[in-house]
Amino acid sequence: MRKRTLVIFAAVLMLAAAACGSGTGAASAPPATMSASPRPSSTGKLSILQPVNGHVIHGTSTPVRVRLTGASIVPMTTTNLRPDQGHLHVILDDKLISMTSGTTTSLTGLTPGTHLLKVEFVASDHAPFDPRVIAAVSFKVSP
Repeated sequence: MRKRTLVIFAAVLMLAAAACGSGTGAASAPPATMSASPRPSSTGKLSILQPVNGHVIHGTSTPVRVRLTGASIVPMTTTNLRPDQGHLHVILDDKLISMTSGTTTSLTGLTPGTHLLKVEFVASDHAPFDPRVIAAVSFKVSP
């Protein structure tokens, strides 16, 4: 009976994962992972310094600068999870566009309109901390 329950549970998970896919092939923000163990909480605090919320950008690119306090950025290849170590995921309009081990990067190829930028400090295994360490700003691109 237990084996049958596990098989049914696995099938339900696969169906749920398939239903959540966008089918567009576009990269998106990584979902929270299902894990047998709870996710660690982080000591990090994150803020976006540039662009500022509500800023109007003229052109197709802008620098991104963030401040991370209480934690440090480490290589993205370790599975040694620590609450004070991780790296950054840069998400524009709910699409993951960059994973970075620095606090500066650039957004390029911006199109006119309003955009939502999120930067998340994630654990070394690319999954989020619990609670998530994320900052967001909205900005407008004007031609």
